[in-house]
Amino acid sequence: MVNPEELSLWHATAGDSFVPRPPLPGDRTVDVAIVGAGYTGLWTAYYLRRQSPSLRIALLEREVSGFGASGRNGGWCSSIFPATWKRVARDGGRDAVGRLQPVLNDAVDEIGRVAASEGIDCDFAKGGYVSVARNEAQWTRARAEVEAARSWGLESSLTLLSKEEALGRLKANAVLGGTFVPHCAAIHPAKLVRGLARVVESVGVPIFERTTVTDIAPGRVTTDRGIVSAETVLLATEGFTPSLRGHRRDLVPMYSLMVATEPLAETVWEQIGLGHRETFSDKRHLRIYGQRTVDGRIAFGGRGAPYHFGSRIGPAFDRDERVHAMLRRVLRELLPGLPKDVRFTHAWGGNLGIPRDWYPSVRLDRKSRLGFAGGYVGDGVALSNVAGRALADLVLGRESKLTRLPFVGRRSPRWEVEPLRWIGVNAVTRLFASADRAEAVTGRPARRASWFWRAIGH
Repeated sequence: MVNPEELSLWHATAGDSFVPRPPLPGDRTVDVAIVGAGYTGLWTAYYLRRQSPSLRIALLEREVSGFGASGRNGGWCSSIFPATWKRVARDGGRDAVGRLQPVLNDAVDEIGRVAASEGIDCDFAKGGYVSVARNEAQWTRARAEVEAARSWGLESSLTLLSKEEALGRLKANAVLGGTFVPHCAAIHPAKLVRGLARVVESVGVPIFERTTVTDIAPGRVTTDRGIVSAETVLLATEGFTPSLRGHRRDLVPMYSLMVATEPLAETVWEQIGLGHRETFSDKRHLRIYGQRTVDGRIAFGGRGAPYHFGSRIGPAFDRDERVHAMLRRVLRELLPGLPKDVRFTHAWGGNLGIPRDWYPSVRLDRKSRLGFAGGYVGDGVALSNVAGRALADLVLGRESKLTRLPFVGRRSPRWEVEPLRWIGVNAVTRLFASADRAEAVTGRPARRASWFWRAIGH
């Protein structure tokens, strides 16, 4: 196990012991076996146990709960869905958008409610999400996003900010305006996942850590510690899914990296904003994301790390000095109120799961009783809660508004074989970066980025 102090800011400040729980002691028979003790696996176990207390459930985790993206992400508990509303409507009809977005909005409050009722102190602050437009192309995109929200009847989910309104929330550089999403909370992700693991364990669901799953089949999970026989087997491994036999091309593990500053003085925060702990970004294509932590730091991340050939995953990829230096540079340029001598105390990263069509899915095959939830493209904090509740309903055979959501029961296409996967994924990263550079110079929306989204059906 990597020293938590070195894994991420969140692990270093979680105030928790990361001593692994005992591994699987040998062969075991249960009703439901869940592979992966991150948000998805834990939420699924939590709601299954609440709805069916007699159900025998076992969680299997290769490292410790919250080791992966659930413990290292940007701490955005948001209502964002990775697929566009247009794509959702194309697959499920216009009413699918109206059914999906309110559930995502409510999921933010559901997580806050569960955290409060279960005594999980995860620094939850529902301050919303501000995204600033910093050149004419970004400002055009901001207005188009809000107009699209109106056209779908989702005015309350996204509002347009004038320059003054945007600066009132985030005193960023070169702001022309922006957008605001009220349904978003800043959280401490490791505190949430570790607290949720304790709650799940306290209601009688064992979590077997340091237990490596080597094979999954109907009715059986094979591990290095023994075989778990189960009527239902659920896969909740997100960006680690490609490491499982037979699942190499299900998702692409892309790395997203982060940095964090030292705690900033209140006088500095007066020059930055985020008085309600809003999460923040700008409208560039190669995504950046940040939040004000409860102890007064800026935790800031972004894309740009390369995809590694063959969907390789490893601790060496959690750090990339080129990308970390870029993030520190971008943050300094974004926030003129940040002191020039500010000290950055942490740098880390981790992988997230991207499906071939940028569309998450939840499914349970009725015949084989094999299930899956994931492919959140980095927006999984709240979405994993919805997925866990939907998966629990599917396991229990209950039809609900969750099981009728458009991302339930679907399957994304598999990714291409190598080297096509490596060429294509890294080409998209370069395409987004070049589109951002072009827009900064010309002020016109880059057609190359629009082409990509059309190419994958969005």
